[in-house]
Amino acid sequence: MYWQATWGGGAFSRGIVMIIAGAFSLERVVSAVEKVRRRLLKTAAALKAAGVPYAVAGGNAVALWVSRVDESAVRNTRDVDILIRRGDLEAARAALESVGFVHRHVAGMDVFLDGPEAKPRDAVHIVFANENVRPPEPLANPDVTECEQTDQFCVLSLEALVRVKLTAFRDKDRTHLRDLIEVGLVSADWLPRLPAVLADRLRLLLETPGG
Repeated sequence: MYWQATWGGGAFSRGIVMIIAGAFSLERVVSAVEKVRRRLLKTAAALKAAGVPYAVAGGNAVALWVSRVDESAVRNTRDVDILIRRGDLEAARAALESVGFVHRHVAGMDVFLDGPEAKPRDAVHIVFANENVRPPEPLANPDVTECEQTDQFCVLSLEALVRVKLTAFRDKDRTHLRDLIEVGLVSADWLPRLPAVLADRLRLLLETPGG
């Protein structure tokens, strides 16, 4: 049980926040990572079987690229982000529902829960190719063709992934970019290859490696 002091109505009030926590367990940590891995592989297999072009994006794509250089630098993520074309959404929905995923439209996003009892965190998040995630963003998402095929899935190419992360540029995107910089996958050599606004963002990260 944790006690938390809260402010309310302009006066100090005392609130109680009860958190039911289990014992520390490395096995639970490993299980959480394994669930994400299985979700990713199940998604990729279903889309491949249905002939739906896609690419693994987001934190898993970053982890996959980082692991090619230094597996000890890999950062785990709970998100499974999949890039598809909007025109393929219904085909993707049929494919994913056929293997047990449950479609939901939440906060403007199409997500697929990993089963009817799954929590919102246990989901596949759909990202649409060739579209801006948010109107102010300077670049649209890449197409699914900007990917590299492995024996198990298609993963966004490094150049496309870096553009996506520089375009979004949220805290977690900056963290992912620093991971790529740290293992030498991204450097100042990239600056001439990027649009000016993205080059400025990358330069900022290169000049402030500690955040």
